[in-house]
Amino acid sequence: MARPGGSRPSIGGQAVLEGVMMRGPRSWSVACRTPTGRIDVEHFPLPSAAQRHPLLRRPLVRGCYVLGESLYIGLRALMISANKALEDPEQEPGTAEVSQRQLGWSLGVALVLFSAVFIVLPVLATKGLSSLTGGALGDHAIYFNLVEGALRIGIFVAYLLFISRFDDIRRVFQYHGAEHKTIYAYENGDELVPAEIDRRYPTLHVRCGTNFLFIVLFLTIIANLAIDVFWGGSLGGRIGFRLLAIPVLAGFSYEVIKLASRREDGRAFKVAMLPGLALQRITTRPPTLDMIEVAIAAMQAVAPAHEIAPRADEETPGAPVA
Repeated sequence: MARPGGSRPSIGGQAVLEGVMMRGPRSWSVACRTPTGRIDVEHFPLPSAAQRHPLLRRPLVRGCYVLGESLYIGLRALMISANKALEDPEQEPGTAEVSQRQLGWSLGVALVLFSAVFIVLPVLATKGLSSLTGGALGDHAIYFNLVEGALRIGIFVAYLLFISRFDDIRRVFQYHGAEHKTIYAYENGDELVPAEIDRRYPTLHVRCGTNFLFIVLFLTIIANLAIDVFWGGSLGGRIGFRLLAIPVLAGFSYEVIKLASRREDGRAFKVAMLPGLALQRITTRPPTLDMIEVAIAAMQAVAPAHEIAPRADEETPGAPVA
């Protein structure tokens, strides 16, 4: 569904532990349901590096910057939600805050694990399969990259299916669904009423980050094929080129989605989003009404006040918002 008139600022989000992060045009927020049942909201300004440095707003470069900024904000939101989920009612708020150094180390470890599992492992596995077949895959760049790409996507889907079996992750996926439903309601100018949002809107959203990840995985197959055809190289060289290509592919994927989102009603856009929507059937679950209340609280913290449709009742049903 497109935004009415296409004039509303784009709001993005992310599910966290017992809550939702929403990112608006100038700020981002995290709303979490605490162990006491209260909705706690924290609100922050967006990093201003892009405003200070025009280079970061140029095509391709801005995609790399947005990816890095999104990883930082997303990880920080997860840390905040983890602190809230484990908060002791008798403990003074804010005493268990994660430091910037801890956040940096966590981000670094996450990037290393991502590279190892989704970049290095598929290359090594394909090389092993090639050895078992007498080097047949290694002699044909097309076959090698098709197998490597299939393994990479397979590992990604298997990972999502595996973690979805855990109760805590299923609840995160429910909050993911609450985030999408609430964003749909905002985009269509509806009152932010949990029951109405739940009844009217789906859990799948075309601008979900899952779609972005799938586009990156798909473009990786094409880019790696080009690298192997024109440069070839050893196993170490293949891995090195693939790691170096990540920022470029992220920047290009961002431009693809930004361009395609201007034509959301077009057939090409709908077809391109189908794989990502299919993956969202794993990463989203129908939320409860109290989860939608949390998503609404996060939305109200970042969306311009005049953009949110007024409600007939002043109070949000359920737990009070901090």
